[in-house]
Amino acid sequence: MMNWIQTFDMNLLNNIHTHIQNPIFDRIMPWITFLGDKGLVWMIFCISLLLSKKYRRVGFLAICALAISSILGEGIFKHLFRRPRPFLQVPDLQLLIPKPTSYSFPSGHTSSSFAVAGVLFNKLKRFRKTIIFIAFLIAFSRLYLFVHYPSDVLAGVLLGVGSAMFIINLDNKKSLQ
Repeated sequence: MMNWIQTFDMNLLNNIHTHIQNPIFDRIMPWITFLGDKGLVWMIFCISLLLSKKYRRVGFLAICALAISSILGEGIFKHLFRRPRPFLQVPDLQLLIPKPTSYSFPSGHTSSSFAVAGVLFNKLKRFRKTIIFIAFLIAFSRLYLFVHYPSDVLAGVLLGVGSAMFIINLDNKKSLQ
């Protein structure tokens, strides 16, 4: 089963590299991935919400979801699975960003994006399309830049959405009391 997943992952990455890679994306994708570095864009969203009395609770919930996904993904799962990055399998590949030094599984950029986006999607109906679009762009950038396998990104989506759902459900139970 693991061999099949690894083969599928590499085939999909190679297809992205062969059929989608282009000079325009080569300039844009490093910037998109930069937005996800350390949850930068999401921290800006959360801080903006915290500064507003009306949306302070949403900002707090989003930060909680971000913290859970980061602790689980970066602090536990990456060290538990220790999956090497895909670019290590292609020695001649020239990365468009500095080589990440942490493990590959799960994608931290993706998990933090979907943790915050999950909360904001649930609580801020007005910005749903924009929030999800940004999260998907950041996730795709990790594949485009050859620093994550598709299964890393999928696991990041699941971890992020799971973290958001946990926080939303916890908040809903607290609100009912």
